[in-house]
Amino acid sequence: MDPVDLQLGNKNLWSCLVRLLSKDPEWLNAKMKFFLPNTDVDSRNETLDPEQRVILQLNKLHVQGSATWQSFIHCVCMQLEVPLELEVLLLSTFGCDDGFTSQLGAEGKSLPESQLHQGLKRPHQSCGSSPCRKRCRKQQLELAKKYLQLLRTSAQQRYGSRIPGSGQPHTFHQVYVPPILRRATASLDTQEGAIMGDLKVEDGTDVSISDLFNTRVNKGPRVTVLLGKSGMGKTTLAHRLCQKWAEGHLDYFQALFLFEFRQLNLITRFLTPSQLLFDLYLSPELDPDAVFQYLEKNADQVLLIFDGLDEALQPTGPDGPGSVLTLFSRLCHGTLLPGCRVMATSRPGKLPACLPAEAAMVYMLGFDGPRVEEYVNHFFSAQPSREGALAELQTNGRLRSLCAVPALCQVACLCLHHLLPDHAPGQSVALLPTMTQLYMQMVLALSPRGHLPTTSLLDLGELALRGLETGKVIFYAKDIAPPLIAFGATHSLLTSFCVRTGPGHQQTGYAFTHVSLQEFLAALYLMASPKVDKDTLTQHVTLHSRWVQRTKARLNLSDHLPTFLAGLASCTCRPFLSHLAQGNEDCIDTKQAAVVQVLKKLATRKLTGPKVVELCHCVNETQEPELASLTAQNLPYQLPFHNFPLTCTDLATLTNILEHREAPIHLDFDGCPLEPHCPEALVGCGQIENLSFKSRKCGDAFAEALSRSLPTMGRLQMLGLAGSKITARGISHLVKALPLCPQLEEVSFRDNQLSDQVVLNIVEVLPHLPRLRKLDLSGNSVCVSTLLCMARVAVTCPTVRMLQARKADLIFLLSPPTETTAELQRAPDLQESDGQRKGAQSRSLTLRLQKCQLQVHDAETLIALLQEGPHLEEVDLSGNQLEDEGCRLMAEAASQLHIARKLDLSDNGLSLAGVPCVLRAVSACWTLAELRISLQHKTVVFMFAQEPQEQEGPQERAAFLDSLTLQMHSELPLSSRRIRLTHCGLQAKHLEQLCKALGGSCHLGHLHLDFSGNALGDEGATRLAQLLPGLGALQSLNLSENGLSLDAVLGLARCFSTLQWLFHLDISFESQHILLRGDKTGRDIWATGSSPDFPAGAEFLGFHRRCIPRSLRLSECPLEPPSLTHLCATLKECPGPLELQLSCEFLSDQSLKTLLDCLPRLPQLSLLQLSQTGLSPKSPFLLANTLSLCPRVKKVDLRSLHHATLHFRSNEEQEGVCCGFTGCSLSQEHVESLCRLLSKCKDLSQVDLSANLLGDSGLRCLLECLPQVPISGLLDLSHNSFSQESALYLVETLPSCPRVREATVNLGSEQSFRIHFSKEDQARKTLRLSECSFQPEHVSRLATGLSQSQQLTELTLTQCCLDQEQLAILLSLVGRPAGLFILRVQERWADRAGILSLLEVCAQASGSVTEISVSKTQQQLCVQLEFPRREENPEAVALRLAHCDLGTHHSLLVGQLMETCARLQQLSFSQVNLCEDNDASSLLLQNLLLSLSELKTFRLTSSCVNTEGLAHLASGLGHCHHLEELDLSNNQFDEEGTKVLMRALEGKWMLKRLDLSHLLLNSSALTLLTHGLSHMTRLQSLRLNRNSIGDVGCCHLSEALRAATSLEELDLSHNQIGDAGVQHLATILPGLPELRKIDLSVNSISPAGGMQLAESLVLCRHLQELMLGCNALGDPTALGLARELPQHLRVLHLPFSHLGPGGALSLTQALDGSPHLEEISLAENNLAGGVLRFCKELPLLRQIDLVSCKIDNQTIKLLTSSFTRCPALEVILLSWNLLGDEAAAELAQVLPQMGRLKRVEYEGPGEERGGLKGDLPPGNTKRPPAWRRIRSQLLGPGSWLKDWPRGLASKSSASGITPFPATQPSA
Repeated sequence: MDPVDLQLGNKNLWSCLVRLLSKDPEWLNAKMKFFLPNTDVDSRNETLDPEQRVILQLNKLHVQGSATWQSFIHCVCMQLEVPLELEVLLLSTFGCDDGFTSQLGAEGKSLPESQLHQGLKRPHQSCGSSPCRKRCRKQQLELAKKYLQLLRTSAQQRYGSRIPGSGQPHTFHQVYVPPILRRATASLDTQEGAIMGDLKVEDGTDVSISDLFNTRVNKGPRVTVLLGKSGMGKTTLAHRLCQKWAEGHLDYFQALFLFEFRQLNLITRFLTPSQLLFDLYLSPELDPDAVFQYLEKNADQVLLIFDGLDEALQPTGPDGPGSVLTLFSRLCHGTLLPGCRVMATSRPGKLPACLPAEAAMVYMLGFDGPRVEEYVNHFFSAQPSREGALAELQTNGRLRSLCAVPALCQVACLCLHHLLPDHAPGQSVALLPTMTQLYMQMVLALSPRGHLPTTSLLDLGELALRGLETGKVIFYAKDIAPPLIAFGATHSLLTSFCVRTGPGHQQTGYAFTHVSLQEFLAALYLMASPKVDKDTLTQHVTLHSRWVQRTKARLNLSDHLPTFLAGLASCTCRPFLSHLAQGNEDCIDTKQAAVVQVLKKLATRKLTGPKVVELCHCVNETQEPELASLTAQNLPYQLPFHNFPLTCTDLATLTNILEHREAPIHLDFDGCPLEPHCPEALVGCGQIENLSFKSRKCGDAFAEALSRSLPTMGRLQMLGLAGSKITARGISHLVKALPLCPQLEEVSFRDNQLSDQVVLNIVEVLPHLPRLRKLDLSGNSVCVSTLLCMARVAVTCPTVRMLQARKADLIFLLSPPTETTAELQRAPDLQESDGQRKGAQSRSLTLRLQKCQLQVHDAETLIALLQEGPHLEEVDLSGNQLEDEGCRLMAEAASQLHIARKLDLSDNGLSLAGVPCVLRAVSACWTLAELRISLQHKTVVFMFAQEPQEQEGPQERAAFLDSLTLQMHSELPLSSRRIRLTHCGLQAKHLEQLCKALGGSCHLGHLHLDFSGNALGDEGATRLAQLLPGLGALQSLNLSENGLSLDAVLGLARCFSTLQWLFHLDISFESQHILLRGDKTGRDIWATGSSPDFPAGAEFLGFHRRCIPRSLRLSECPLEPPSLTHLCATLKECPGPLELQLSCEFLSDQSLKTLLDCLPRLPQLSLLQLSQTGLSPKSPFLLANTLSLCPRVKKVDLRSLHHATLHFRSNEEQEGVCCGFTGCSLSQEHVESLCRLLSKCKDLSQVDLSANLLGDSGLRCLLECLPQVPISGLLDLSHNSFSQESALYLVETLPSCPRVREATVNLGSEQSFRIHFSKEDQARKTLRLSECSFQPEHVSRLATGLSQSQQLTELTLTQCCLDQEQLAILLSLVGRPAGLFILRVQERWADRAGILSLLEVCAQASGSVTEISVSKTQQQLCVQLEFPRREENPEAVALRLAHCDLGTHHSLLVGQLMETCARLQQLSFSQVNLCEDNDASSLLLQNLLLSLSELKTFRLTSSCVNTEGLAHLASGLGHCHHLEELDLSNNQFDEEGTKVLMRALEGKWMLKRLDLSHLLLNSSALTLLTHGLSHMTRLQSLRLNRNSIGDVGCCHLSEALRAATSLEELDLSHNQIGDAGVQHLATILPGLPELRKIDLSVNSISPAGGMQLAESLVLCRHLQELMLGCNALGDPTALGLARELPQHLRVLHLPFSHLGPGGALSLTQALDGSPHLEEISLAENNLAGGVLRFCKELPLLRQIDLVSCKIDNQTIKLLTSSFTRCPALEVILLSWNLLGDEAAAELAQVLPQMGRLKRVEYEGPGEERGGLKGDLPPGNTKRPPAWRRIRSQLLGPGSWLKDWPRGLASKSSASGITPFPATQPSA
């Protein structure tokens, strides 16, 4: 086509286009507003005809450029009904760049310029370049008025016909419903820009749009921040304000400017205020400077609105938005346009630091139910589908919760408008279940022709994703292809607006209708686009926290992107996604599965509260029940939500997830801004067990909504509503709802500032909550009268057990009865019923009214109230204003109020004058246990003991005490009380009045008095000593910190003779600690109810006073000779026995001598102790001299010159003196003097000189003086730096010490050196030398000493560094005239040396070897020598050697051994290896055995021998005809070797002991054995355990033993012997008259075999040990044994024998009173109800094993009574039984009586009230409370077990084994 034709064609096409658009002017106006947002389309074009108006509008679009024009053409073709031919021409001509031309035709050229460029905004120069000109005031006002009118006119034109910001097509009726606005009370951190604390939104104070700016007063904040989540309508509200101002409603403001930060972010240069207002908004026609000056003067009437402050945190360029924020900051702080009003909108989160701290915060909370209904009514006004839409919202709760967000409400209405005509009612539940599907339906609804172009939608999604990733929300025409712009405009997905960046610089910008729509389209692209793989998709499935992060530079744009991705993973969205993906369903399935998998991983993680909410949203969008169940089950039991905003939609989503949870959950909302109608989302959530809210936002509306939800939560147990602004109206709703929740156990209304009447209204609900345990009303203002009313409620309400009020605290604690729920619900209706009165009498009430400003008249009211109430556990009235009179009244009423535990009147203004009144008031109170009064500390506390009829616990607890004190019951006190008057300023003048007041308390029981911390002085002490006899028998008197002098302190010792009750006087002079105590182990302990602390010795069972020693402890006191003389003179009159314990920093020799000289004048003295007292080096000699000066001294112990103890004997005690001076730095120079003093003692039994400085020279001197010292026991010289010289000298000195019987020396780390003496000369001595490190030169000297010490018969050398060569030399050098000598050597080489080398050493002995023992386990070689050696005939030796097939060296060795070992009687080897030298050792043993004619014992155990070696041994043993003992146990021989050994038993008729345990005896070997046994008529012991004998072998063995009539021991355990074998064995047992022990444990004996065995064992009259454990014997066997047990039975072991209670009882009766029984084991049998109970004494029983016998707390009582009849009992095993605290109490009473007890096992598999029950794996080392109770009973204060060796505490193992001392400590 030529140019002319082209021009003519374009003209025709242009005319067609004009005619087409003239038919739909409204559509064209809408597109003009879209593509030219700031162009007026109505005001100036009314005079033109329609076609001229269309031509003008098309020209405006055309001049914008090709991109705008092409996008418009695409919109025409997509939205209008265009003929196909015209559509092709339009797209081919104008829809591409080639068709764009500037020749439009004559119609366009003929238009005037004013019409082509018509508009309000005119080009102008920059404001900054305008010259300043002076104008008169009138002209300035006229210019300002014109500008203000221009500003308002522009707004009217912009908002004249629609509601801005809606983004709706014009086909729908535009509506605006204001959301909920709440003022928030929170302060801004101006440094960080974050909201400080939680954002607490006021409830019940809705803010209207007109109230956002308080224009009535000039004071107050001029900056308002509007906070709201995405979709709440912040931008819509900003435009609404502009519209209201344009309509003249906000008449206070003359000018209003609206800026969007998304556009301001594009400004990179710094702006002035005038440039901001005029360049970027609207410029004046003339003189901008004059207009700006007017605005400055009237700035208080200027409103600046900044939308999207959160977007200002998003940098959009390299320079960032600093210039705009700087300008914004100055406007907010008033440095620019001072006085102007500024409003900013933002999402919650981190706000910029430029906001002032006083800025007003307003929170947008979206829609509640009425607003949603109002919006729907307006949206569907005059439409038939309105009623249907409202019905859908009523039935679809999920959709209704989504509509709480205004943006979603608009989308929901749009979807319902689209769906209702084509779907049946109720279909929205299926079509609009989630937010994602809501948006999906919206996209479908916005398609004009119902057709959705997939490519364009995905391209738009790609643009949306790119914007989210780069933080971009504004796009230009260059960023979007024209067809895509047309697509977005056609489907209302894009909006357009004018972007100004400077004067004359403006262009059209595009953005998505809402940021959530941008996120939805991005999610669509990620899910449906083939360009996105699975990994890229899953990177966007994340959870965003809603907490304010101070380090976060900007808020995230993609808040809902993960939610949309999760929603698109729903199966419901699969067809839609498949359509977008053009049928690629596999890709869609893969992506959906990937999203679900990521959510599953997130569901199993530990998440914070905000992320939990986000996860619930995502999971709820997927509509996957399995995923919802997984998420719900993985939520923590305690789910907190702290300090982040939550909407009703959030709670509804959480509730939906919780519906898939089975376990209960606790929800805690602390500091979370919640909408008033949020509790409605929790309706029907039955999984909530605890629900608490803490927020100032919660008010009456919130309480009303909560009251509707509470009755629907069936499992709710705890309700908390704290820190709210709830009033009486809100409480009234909750009070009505609480009775509908009978399952509630705890209710809290803390910190709500409730009034008195409101609090009383809440308390009235108590009777209607049958299961309530706690009601917390703390933090509310309550007066005294109201408090007394609540006390009356506490008294009358049968379930209240505690009322606690302290300042702001006010708490009720209740104890609900145990009736069923139905009965409990009926209980409030039964007024004053018998059941209630019974409950009131049985319950106990604790009343704590602390710091409540109670006065005397209140105390009278309270007393009258409490006298009518139940028993009181505790009454605490501390911190009030009762003063003396009130305290007296309460003290007098104490006996009538039945207080069980405590009455606290502290801090009530009690004076010193009122103390005697209080004492007299309580004198008649029998239950008073303790009274503590301290005026300095403002303490007045009464402690009470339970009355006898109220005491709980089993009466058996006191059975032991009753049995001991039956004869003296009348002497026991009824009770014991303590009266503490400390720090009261008492002086001597007050004592007489106090003692008169105390006189009434003395007859009630033993009294403990405490006068510490007063000002009695010496005068008071003297006066008190005179008054004390009048007070009766006290238990203690504390006079500490009373300023007493030393004379007064020492004078208190006279009280021993004047006060019969005084037994202990403890004085610490410097710290002024003075305590007088009575007998602590006798009377008062019983009175307090605790266990007795006396020893089990017979002399203590009578409780006679003379057996209890008196003690005086004097410490921190200067002990000078005069003071000591005065003290001893004072103590001379003291009755005895007396223990004197002194302690001071240093005691001089003169003072010590003075003290020791006074000892003979104190015959009643039993103990003198100087602890932590420095003594001089002469003190050992002074103390040693005391042994001769005072014959009563039985022990002197001096340690480190700081601790000295002297024990004195009574007349009845045996003689024997012990003396110890350890760590006293004694050296050689002191030895002679010390020995001289010790020699004067006639009966010296023990001397301890360890840890001194004697050295070798000191030892030599001591050994020289030793014959002069008459020592008869032990001499301990350990740790004295001895060397080998001392050990050798000891050996050499032994001949001169005839009374030495044993000496032990260890020169290693142990450093021990002990010599044991006897009273008479000893013919046999033993010496043990360890780690002496002898050198070769010491061997000869040692041999010489051994040769000279004829009485030394045994020497043990342990790790003394003697090798084999030196040992051989030693054996060869030791020689004696006659006698036996035993040498034991333990060296490390002994386990590596071979048999040959060891025998070679033995061959060097100078005497005859009679015994050789080798144990490689113990690394020991033992040789016994006999002197003189008996020489054997050389010819006989040569003859035997001739038969030896050995080498030359071995033949020589055999010859030596034959000569040396000719008289060998015992040869023993343990864990040796006879295979390591090619059988040379076994061959040597064979030849050696051939020559041992006197060998009687041969042992080879746990050793390694091959078959050939066994043949050699058997050959040698075959010639040992005099063998009496043969032990081959624990070896692993093969069958052939075992047969060879069995053949060697032939002819051993003299054998007495045979042990073949652990040898595998097959039939042939057993045949050989039985053949040999048949000839062993002298056999006494046969051990065949673990030999696999079986029934057949037992039969043969039984026949072979018929001839063994001397058999005493038979061990056949672990041999699988059944009833058949036992039957044969039972037949021969009566023929073994000497049988003492039989062991058949761990076999297969049944009850039948057991009965036969029992019948046979009855005939074994001498049987002493019977072991039949681990056989299924059953009760029949037990009954058979019980008929007639052997009379001499010592040991009975029947563990795991299937015994029942009957068998146990029969055995108990049979064993009762057995005089020889020592051990009994019935472990692992069922003894429930049949536990042992002995009525007669078992004098020798040492051990009883009852492990795992199902013994419970009831049967243990009978068992413990049996323990008392076993005086020799040492071990008690009770582990793994059903024992609890009661059993522990029983044992704790009995165990102290058992003086020989060493070990107790009390451990179990489980716990029952702290005890033991159940089955847990062994090794559970947890100490149960029952064990701790036994331990505390045994080791408690004053217990006689506390002085045991560290045993009980340090040696107890993890398994619960408790070691006890071998002997009971003496008194």
